[in-house]
Amino acid sequence: MTKKALLSLCIAIILPIVSYLILKSAATTAVVMPRKYLLDTVVERINNGKLQTDSVWHKTKNIQLVNQLGDTVCLYDKPGKIIVIDFFFTHCRSICPILTRNMSKLQHSFIVGGDLRKKVDTSVVQFISFSIDTDRDSVSVLKEYADRFGVNHDNWWMLTGNKHKIAQFAFEELKVDQYSDAPIDSDFVHTNRYVLLDKEYVVRGYYNGLDSASIGKLARDIGLLMLEKDKTKKSKIFLQIIDLSWLWFVIVLLVAFFVMYMQGRRKING
Repeated sequence: MTKKALLSLCIAIILPIVSYLILKSAATTAVVMPRKYLLDTVVERINNGKLQTDSVWHKTKNIQLVNQLGDTVCLYDKPGKIIVIDFFFTHCRSICPILTRNMSKLQHSFIVGGDLRKKVDTSVVQFISFSIDTDRDSVSVLKEYADRFGVNHDNWWMLTGNKHKIAQFAFEELKVDQYSDAPIDSDFVHTNRYVLLDKEYVVRGYYNGLDSASIGKLARDIGLLMLEKDKTKKSKIFLQIIDLSWLWFVIVLLVAFFVMYMQGRRKING
């Protein structure tokens, strides 16, 4: 076997292995997207009469209430936006002012140009705060409260309305009681949790609104969800590339082909 032929064989074997190792290393450091939380069990009847159950990710149902400007709004009024939700009441003297202040800081982090009075990027995130004391939290009270904390009304709603509807939304649609660090009264949704919804209204995270590290993770997850659609398209291609279980089979074929080629040349030359 000539040196040139030996070099060609080494390249044919080593190149796929090196490529595999590089791609595998990249895969292990890939960004992990925020996971989905809530599952719905769907029962479907198939042709033979048996019942078949399937699980799908829960899509948060729509809800209609009134915001601090007196406008009737719905959760689905902001299609294609990531949504951050919390629950509060304006007369609260414990966690609510902290939750609102931290939410305000989070809203400011999405300001274009750094000046709230100039321009806010309202195309990315919608913040929604549900009042749990709707008897006292009227539209005017919410407006005054929002202004006190420097809320930009374009992408932050403070909502009031039917108290039972809000509680039902919190427990049945967002399951805040299951992901709280303390028991929650079924009639009074007093929780320190922020809830993150993606563009499809699927819950993607629960965060402690009193903890700076948890809020930092929330901000990071919002950024990841902003890119999720494009990332999904790329990831399918990426997974096809790194799925190299057939790598050794290809190498064996290359070696076999090379051996047969060299034997053929020897016969010709002989």
